[in-house]
Amino acid sequence: MIDISKIMEVLPHRYPFLLIDRILEVDGNRVRAIKNVTINEAFFGGHFPQRPVMPGVLIVEAMAQAGGFLLFHSIEEREGKLIYFTGIDNCRFRRPVVPGDQLIFEVEVTTRRRTFAKTHGRALVDGDVVCEADLMSALGGV
Repeated sequence: MIDISKIMEVLPHRYPFLLIDRILEVDGNRVRAIKNVTINEAFFGGHFPQRPVMPGVLIVEAMAQAGGFLLFHSIEEREGKLIYFTGIDNCRFRRPVVPGDQLIFEVEVTTRRRTFAKTHGRALVDGDVVCEADLMSALGGV
């Protein structure tokens, strides 16, 4: 397991936009990560006050961050580099994510080149897929 301090060594994201809490495993071209969804998240104040639902774009962003960790942690010279989220294909949402849910992200690299990668990600709650998508990323300078 990789805790939040190690995640912050690899990813440039910080509060309130760091959306993964722990890496459960990294195995070659695959990663499993956790996001604990709590009512204290700032976005729940407006999405939606009477029925809090995690915005789908933030689920996809968290999935992309898990994939970014997978891609970026294997790069030894990260200084001055970022992984940019460049595209989404085949994204589907299966059910709402609400406070108290624990999102498990499973992301696998499907294509990798020197400065470009494609991944397939799934977000699960209690073993059920709540979102899946194909994500594209590019490595670039700051």
